[in-house]
Amino acid sequence: MKINRNQLLNGLLDDIADVSDKEYQRRIWIRSEGPECDDFTEIICRYSSSADIIFENYKTYGISEIQLQVLKQFHEAFKKFWANNDLPQLFIDTPEWTKITLMAKKVLEVFNYRK
Repeated sequence: MKINRNQLLNGLLDDIADVSDKEYQRRIWIRSEGPECDDFTEIICRYSSSADIIFENYKTYGISEIQLQVLKQFHEAFKKFWANNDLPQLFIDTPEWTKITLMAKKVLEVFNYRK
């Protein structure tokens, strides 16, 4: 199966955008309102699959060294966070999650990405 590089990178950045947006998280992950049906676990699964593929050969995705460093910092922090947290209603207002959302915003900024 051929991987569409733009689609894969955009999907990863879409998931990071969801991680950056607490209002989206409250609406979708906690209150289950809206047409979107993603939950925290689905975001993690999709994100981690895409991230693994992209990190293997990031240059083919046109990712600069600066973008790579910011993405890796976010990735390591997010991975450590999701290993110990799985219920958004318990973590959404914690300082640790706020740090993750701010790191996600920084990734979107260096990629000049808007969902």
